[in-house]
Amino acid sequence: MKREKFSSRLGFLLISAGCAIGLGNVWRFPFITGKYGGAAFVLLYLVFLLLLGLPILVMELSVGRASQKSVAQAFDVLEPKGTKWHLHKYSSLAGNYLLMMFYTTIGGWMLIYCVKMLAGEFEAIPVEQVTQVFQNMKEDPFLMTIAMAVVVCGCFGICSAGLQKGVEKITKIMMLFLLGIMIALAVHSFTLSGAKDGLAFYLLPDFSKLSEDGLFNAIFDAMGQAFFTLSIGMGSIAIFGSYIGKTHSMTGEAIRIMLLDTGVALVAGLIIFPACFTFGINPDSGPNLIFVTLPNVFASITGGRFWGFLFFVFLSFAALSTVIAVFENILSWWMDAKGWSRKKAVLVNLILILVLSLPCVLGFNLWSSIQPLGEGSTIMDLEDFIVSNNILPLGSLVFLMFCTRRYGWGFENFRKEANTGKGISFPAWSRIYISYILPMIVLIVFVQGYIAKFFPEIFQ
Repeated sequence: MKREKFSSRLGFLLISAGCAIGLGNVWRFPFITGKYGGAAFVLLYLVFLLLLGLPILVMELSVGRASQKSVAQAFDVLEPKGTKWHLHKYSSLAGNYLLMMFYTTIGGWMLIYCVKMLAGEFEAIPVEQVTQVFQNMKEDPFLMTIAMAVVVCGCFGICSAGLQKGVEKITKIMMLFLLGIMIALAVHSFTLSGAKDGLAFYLLPDFSKLSEDGLFNAIFDAMGQAFFTLSIGMGSIAIFGSYIGKTHSMTGEAIRIMLLDTGVALVAGLIIFPACFTFGINPDSGPNLIFVTLPNVFASITGGRFWGFLFFVFLSFAALSTVIAVFENILSWWMDAKGWSRKKAVLVNLILILVLSLPCVLGFNLWSSIQPLGEGSTIMDLEDFIVSNNILPLGSLVFLMFCTRRYGWGFENFRKEANTGKGISFPAWSRIYISYILPMIVLIVFVQGYIAKFFPEIFQ
């Protein structure tokens, strides 16, 4: 079967960036940026993005392009005979499924809030009731299931149309709208009364704040954000390398994807910090920022219903672009591994994802007594922990070792593929760093994730 290809380079860049761009860019990045002194933390984050994220992103793309396969068979094609690198395909597939088991629920939340914002629901209730709206939504299993099902069916419907006519065409439109909406929201934020103070806090470095909560905490948070923002380690980016030709070098393309992903995170701060300073609120971490704090902000400003609706459309596009990209990776896995048609892969996985997503939905209501990571935790927290703290860092370690060890694909083979085509070359002098130092950093990120989750007092 002839492998499908992107119709344009822009399609490849926007879809790859769409996979990387997720809700962490919006609800986690502003919080930790604010916590560690605004621009001072941004600079630290950018350094780690170059040192950690970029090399592994280049490796994933190169493995995909060299093998012309998804992660289902990429290692089988490239590994030396008799080695077992191909076993990583199973943990990669598990990671993609686990990510979708909770990400489809969050995507459903975004759609629900688009409707609520457009209907003006938050203009008609007191401020203190906004929190209850979010809680009521999570406690309604029927509404949550319907919203999740709309996301799953809609995104699989797009994937069923094929790579060019479905995934590429729709994701390009979504991403271009996403970028346009972000710019409009950022420009609007500049008109708020607290814009000057908010932008000063965000853009002028205050290095003293890096040490207020502990310099090690700031460094670990910067490393973690840089590492996880690109969705590297489980092959969800490698698939897009297999859909492109040899015209441009992988390092140059990886830098462009990274710039798009980082740009969204940075512009999210331009939207959120002026609003926070205008209304005297903290950019709280996680869902509270999106579903409680910002609806209050939009309800308090002129034209808030319109701007709030635009904001949740932007968030929906950020979530749905990731879902479509990961669905495409899952479908390609089965088409490569089992020779299934796209139609069969869509049908089987549509049913599978709908069933597998139910525990996360029910974990907020009917199954809320299940608290796998301790009191107050949810099934979503467990699924997120397995993906973010285990599969992504350990999967990245596999790509690192595979691309640098002679009993894997090897550094020279990797670099030859990465440097094929026009553009920036992957430097030969980096060999010692990516072979020995970077794997140690990834292991530190992995261990620190467990410490932060189960022994947070160590870094207090």
